[in-house]
Amino acid sequence: MTQTLAAYDRYAADFRALNGDGNGAAPRWLRELRADAWERFSAAGFPTARRGNEPYKYTNVAPIADADLRLATAGDGDGAISADDARRLAPWNADWTQLVFVDGRYSAALSDGGNGGGGVTAMSLADALGADGVNGAGGALRAHLGRYADAGEDAFIALNTAFAADGAVVRIADGACVDAPLHLVYITTGAGDGRTASHPRTLVLAGANSRASLVESYVGVPGNRCFTNAVTEIVLREGAELNHYRLLMESEDAFHVGVARVSQAAGSSYSGKAFERQAGLARFDFHTALDGEGSGCDLKGLYFTSGSQHMDNYINIDHRKPNATSRLYYKGILDGRSRAVFGGTVFVQPGAVKTDSHQEDKNLVLSPYAEVDSKPSLFIYADDVKCGHGATAGNIDMDTVFYMRSRGIDLETASRLLIYGFADEIIETVEDDYLRAYLEKQFLDSLPSYKFEF
Repeated sequence: MTQTLAAYDRYAADFRALNGDGNGAAPRWLRELRADAWERFSAAGFPTARRGNEPYKYTNVAPIADADLRLATAGDGDGAISADDARRLAPWNADWTQLVFVDGRYSAALSDGGNGGGGVTAMSLADALGADGVNGAGGALRAHLGRYADAGEDAFIALNTAFAADGAVVRIADGACVDAPLHLVYITTGAGDGRTASHPRTLVLAGANSRASLVESYVGVPGNRCFTNAVTEIVLREGAELNHYRLLMESEDAFHVGVARVSQAAGSSYSGKAFERQAGLARFDFHTALDGEGSGCDLKGLYFTSGSQHMDNYINIDHRKPNATSRLYYKGILDGRSRAVFGGTVFVQPGAVKTDSHQEDKNLVLSPYAEVDSKPSLFIYADDVKCGHGATAGNIDMDTVFYMRSRGIDLETASRLLIYGFADEIIETVEDDYLRAYLEKQFLDSLPSYKFEF
């Protein structure tokens, strides 16, 4: 308890320094938004109580609450990361536009441009605040920031909003069609004492009938025990299409909480793919609102855990209007004493007739000490719908291993091929050739030396 109080005191001091009366750099509306979020976080605290707290029933965030972390500030990461380091830690394609953030702050020196071309404009949140005017009413940021990720909904959203100072703002013009992805790279360095907290904020506004791809990479320098608390808000107007890839490759000791909120208008299409390979304690909280008739989402995920890692995916799809379609398909590979949590919930609201939804979670458990908690759920309040869900966990069927052995393949090679085949069903859906090849290598290199036992 003493450690937890000390951690809260550190957050409070950092908040006063960022948003105090003497800090006039941020516009008034943002300071008010931060202050309201801080009040909500102070009242609720971290969600460490698990009894009766269904979203966190299987995930203990006490290690985050107890950690004595200081707020990463501008300049902390200066000199800690070189251009070569950035290209080594994250996928890097010269045909993409890359915006790099070090310990939550934009780095112009490591980035390679802020304009994706073809109707896509991207800049840091700090620069976007200046472009919108200090007290400008009606700016895009004021209209959208914090509207979809409600600070009253979750403590981590509240904490991120209270410290919202930098991140990425992406605007896609009406009718724009861009093939090359825009890449947002968030790097944690652990500069100094290796125990910092950063709260990057991303806002994506996709115009009507636009089409674009976005890659978010969260990576870290090995050995640091930093905390990344990221929030992404995405708005899709009528007919917009967005391919969104989220890569988690933090330090093996890092804490990571990612929140994504998507708002979809009529006829919009959202394709989200999450690839989670590295973090000590990680949680991804995703929610999309299918708020327009004929909208659709296709969500896929692949997570690999080993050692004592804990990975939690909390995925929610909210069907609010008729004739909408959703697909949710996640796969996990667990080794060591790791633990994975999957909570997939589909809501079909009154009036959302002709909903077509299916969700599935499959887990390959390689170790007798690994554990997975999977709970797909459906809440249906409308008639004339087609919905289904399922979850499985287990090892490879021994008949399959025997078949490969009978063809002259040694046990270890057969085991790795079967594990990779399990993962590749998700990886092969990546449309960008470079990113798909990168992920294939990353996950193949991560596979353990393993032999299925008869």
